[in-house]
This record gives sequence, C-alpha cells and structure tokens, in this order.
Amino acid sequence: MLNSKKILKRNNVKIIGKGDKTLVLAHGFGCDQNMWRFIIPALEQHYTIILFDYVGSGSSNISHYNKKQYSTLEGYSQDIIQVCDALQLSEVVFIGHSVSGTIGAIAAIQKPALFSKLIMVCPSPCFLNLPPDYFGGFDKEDLQELLSLMDKNYIGWANYLAPLVIGTANSDELVGELSGSFCSTDPIIAKNFAEATFLSDYRDLLKQIKQPCLILQSENDELAAVSVGEFMANEITLSTLNIINAQGHCLHMTHPEIVGKSVIDYVN
Repeated sequence: MLNSKKILKRNNVKIIGKGDKTLVLAHGFGCDQNMWRFIIPALEQHYTIILFDYVGSGSSNISHYNKKQYSTLEGYSQDIIQVCDALQLSEVVFIGHSVSGTIGAIAAIQKPALFSKLIMVCPSPCFLNLPPDYFGGFDKEDLQELLSLMDKNYIGWANYLAPLVIGTANSDELVGELSGSFCSTDPIIAKNFAEATFLSDYRDLLKQIKQPCLILQSENDELAAVSVGEFMANEITLSTLNIINAQGHCLHMTHPEIVGKSVIDYVN
C-alpha cells in the first residue's frame, strides 16, 4: 500500500486557497486539473481547494497505471478516496465534471463520511440511448464507431470530439486546448477510460446517494441533454437541478462566473 506522500505525488495533488470548508475538484475524461483554472479565482478566496489528476491523466505518475483497475469507474473512485484519506479529509464538498460526477457518487456511496455535498457539472450516469425509458445521447453503434476511430486515427478522433464537447458557439482556443489535452493522453489509457465512461450504466447508483447534490446542466449539451439532468434530479433524493443557458459540456471552462457563483451559493 502506498503511503500518503506517494499518493499525493502519484495523483499530482495541489492544495490552494484558504477557508474552513474544503472543495475537492475532479476533472473529466481526457482532461486534467488545469481545466478548473477559470473558476479557481472565485473559489480560492473562500475555500481550501484540492486539485488532482487521475492516474493516467495530466501530470499523474503513469507508472502506477493498471489497465484492469482503471477499466471501470470504480478504479477512478479509488483515486479520490485515497487522495482524501492521504489528506485526512472528511465532510468535504466534491465537485466533479462530466463522468467525475458518477465517479464521485461511487466514492460518496462507498465512504459517506468523506463528502458533505456533491456538485456535478454536466454529469451523466449513462451516455447510451436505452429506449424507451432513457436517452443518454448516443446509440451503442455510434459509440463503438467513435471508440474504433481512436484506434485508427487518434488525432482525428480528438479533433472530432473536442468541438462537440466544448460547443461550437464557444471559443476556438478552448476547442484547441481540449483537443490538445486529448492528444497528450496516452492513447491506450484514453481508450480504456473512454470505454469505462461511455459504455457504462450507473443509473441504479443514483438512488443510493445520500448527500445533497447540485446538478449544473447546460441547456445545449451534445453529450448530456437536459433530459439527462432531469432524470438524475428525479433519482437523487436530495438534489437541485440548475439548467444554465449555455452551449457545451464544459460549463466550468465556458461559463466560469456562473459556475463559480453557483458553487459559492450552494456550499454556503
């Protein structure tokens, strides 16, 4: 078992800000902790902020990557639990982007004392269309095609997905940054994370979440429609759904003022 120091190094953990309340920020697929930088200025005046990279992402120590462990979202939730344990945290506010909403929920169910509240930015418990009851956004065939494109033409895949995720109405700079982030991730690790993200179904988990939960949903999101947010809000007992007039799947990057204010209002 790794000691605390090694875990913090492994996950490239950074602690910033000052405040009695602690926020743990978890990045989405193909991203890293740097994607949170737009909302940090608003939050660091009020809270202590924990930033980290999942093993295999950003500046984490890739030598700790284990394909089997990280073939499910439970593997990523262990990163969160271990980072919190290494810092001796409890009752923190967890903020997760996209798939990290689900990863955080897994951690919160496993160790309820870790989190007092959950905030999910553009989350989805399942990206698959499972008619007639649930439409996650993608038919399985389309996702399989997208995943096989990762094998055939990884750069092409990154250049296709990035504008879809950021939203075409938003800045080309952000599209370029996300595409670059995808491209800087090891393709084998990215494919493994993509399969764990896009082919999984964690809808059954939602009813088990006991913490209060804020869902920040984008009005126009190619990856998670408003109906996904509404579904989650119906399933999670103590939930608040906030639909933001915006385009894209990365509200913390494209609309940081709104997200920052929403976080402050909810945490306080």
